Amino acid sequence: MSRWHNIEALKGSARSALPRPIFDYLDGGAEDELALRRSSSAFDRYELLPRMLVDVSHTSTETEIFGRRIPFPLMLAPTGLTRLFHRDAELAVARAASAAGVPYCLSTLGTTTIEEFGRALSAPKLFQIYIFKDRGLTEEFIERARAEGYDGLVLTVDTLVAGKRERDIVNGLSLPPRLTPRGFWGFAMRPSWSIPALFGRKFDFVNVAHRVAALSGDPISLQDYVSGQFDRSLTWKDVEWLAARWGGPLAVKGILRLDDAKKAADAGVDTVMVSNHGGRQLESAAAPIDQVAVIADGLGGRMKIICDGGIRRGSHIFKALALGADAVSIGRPYLYGLAAGGSRGVERAISLLREEFERCMILGGANSLGDLNREMIRPSASTS
Repeated sequence: MSRWHNIEALKGSARSALPRPIFDYLDGGAEDELALRRSSSAFDRYELLPRMLVDVSHTSTETEIFGRRIPFPLMLAPTGLTRLFHRDAELAVARAASAAGVPYCLSTLGTTTIEEFGRALSAPKLFQIYIFKDRGLTEEFIERARAEGYDGLVLTVDTLVAGKRERDIVNGLSLPPRLTPRGFWGFAMRPSWSIPALFGRKFDFVNVAHRVAALSGDPISLQDYVSGQFDRSLTWKDVEWLAARWGGPLAVKGILRLDDAKKAADAGVDTVMVSNHGGRQLESAAAPIDQVAVIADGLGGRMKIICDGGIRRGSHIFKALALGADAVSIGRPYLYGLAAGGSRGVERAISLLREEFERCMILGGANSLGDLNREMIRPSASTS
């Protein structure tokens, strides 16, 4: 693990471990990938202003989100088809999250059932949900999550249609993946991935598959069924329905505007995830870090704020919290770790970010997260 000295090193190992089409699916974004690149590069527009000669012999990184105390202001975001990146899929991530005590969110389009995930995770467990056209399926998810003692739901609102991910188009990647002439060599060059993938468990959306199996009439693929369930008529009234039906901690993921954050609060949501979906949906969408301050100022403490996207360093976490976030969320960094080394790789991704963040706190003169505020940060002189 010593060779993984930062998230970029984990990314390099993931690139070596995965077939090119699978790595590009993990690493890529929409269209020209401007939103993807800016999500991380936007952090460079902020400089830290450390306080000197502060007693930092005792520091605390504890905080609270989704009604649970956690040791570090980090959560693992939901990612679909996680088994693409390692045969142990979400269960490997759950082991690492449990060891670190950080929340982990299972995707509706994950490859582990709600029940199996719930039993595997001792840290705070979350379920990412959509309000599908089939409200019965959405209600089923709510009840299954409730039965397994999930700590909160995360409603994703920025996926009414899939983004145009051109790396996947070039590679001829289908989801779930299948071998095609165009992508054959990318898979053939990584037999350690391809052989278990070909002969192991199917790459199914396991929490939805039973619904397709129960359909009568013409057969429909799982992918087509899921795509057809995204409802473009959704409004904030539907969010009110979900909040009332669930009755517990609820986050909305995909918010970049203050007015939308306020509407979420009015609808009964208690956490807003400021996110552009990792640059995978709307090209040229704003970088989440650039929207944290305006949303925090406008909400005035009404909701918890999670900055989702672009986090690659502990200093990024420091900057997000100084601007007004309560925690951050990562996707690609822990998936790089998963692809590089399974559960150990995920543990390394989490520990790297935590070590870097704690170093920032000590060098910045902060004893607790409450010390992080706008006085400790400013726009870079080169961009102001």
